[in-house]
Amino acid sequence: MRIRPLLPGYGSFTLMRVSTTGERFERAVQIMARLRAPDGCPWDREQTFDSIKPYTLEETYEVLEAIDDRDWPELTGELGDLLLQVLFYSQMAREAGHFSVDDVLDRLASKLVDRHPHVFGDVKADTPAEVLRNWEALKSEEKKKRLVAGDKNAADKARAHAQSVLAGVSSKMPALSEAYKLSSRAAHVGFDWANVDGLFEKLAEETTELREELGAGPGVLSREQDVIRGGIAGSGKPQVAPELRERLEDEVGDLFFVLVNIARYLSLDPESALRKTNRKFKRRFQWMEEHLRARGLAPQQVSMDELESLWQLAKQQEKPA
Repeated sequence: MRIRPLLPGYGSFTLMRVSTTGERFERAVQIMARLRAPDGCPWDREQTFDSIKPYTLEETYEVLEAIDDRDWPELTGELGDLLLQVLFYSQMAREAGHFSVDDVLDRLASKLVDRHPHVFGDVKADTPAEVLRNWEALKSEEKKKRLVAGDKNAADKARAHAQSVLAGVSSKMPALSEAYKLSSRAAHVGFDWANVDGLFEKLAEETTELREELGAGPGVLSREQDVIRGGIAGSGKPQVAPELRERLEDEVGDLFFVLVNIARYLSLDPESALRKTNRKFKRRFQWMEEHLRARGLAPQQVSMDELESLWQLAKQQEKPA
């Protein structure tokens, strides 16, 4: 059973016999084009590159959550939602005359082949570390080629970054991921700790510096003062003098950066590690709330000592028998 093209420029496709990956992809492309057509969906038609950006970020995090949960049926749907973002951007670009989804696919295929000469060529790379070194070298070479070809945008970026190994690390990504990427790039050229012990020494150093700032700052409330003012320890915001805030932010940022490097050194993803801890905290705290609710109480109605006891019970609930 054949139907007419959904939009001029796209061929007809088989409605009842969609059997190959290519046919399935073509069908999705045509559906997206139909939604953006003059008589398509009003919501889809009014979207722009900027209006879709928040959805792209949201869908990415939902993919990560499904992976963390090992929820394969859910991951199937979330990956489809993420692919929809690619189709959406590509269709809008096609309408504006910038490029099409075909150009996206061609560029992806070429990049995969060009950056894997150890698979598709004669280059030797037996370890993941060697592959990464080759990858960075090839990316650098691609930048030079774009300069030679007269790519103004690439030229401007290259001049601005002075061919930095950190060029291309987006400042738009989550801060933990950006820190991981920056430190990884630096490590690839030898700027790294000799061993993990050095990182723990650096962590202790940065912790000491933060404590010194706290101790020297007349505008920072102590933990005891904070509790006296009626707050539960760690729940409120101590009053920080404006002149101290920037220095404290620098020190806390340094602590985060060292922790990210520890994660990288241990081949752990800091974003994933923190997400798991967030979920663990949420699970345990909600167990506490349910326990208190059964007694007709809320967390703010009991003492910190009782909350701490409940927290320990919540942790015990999760231990295997």
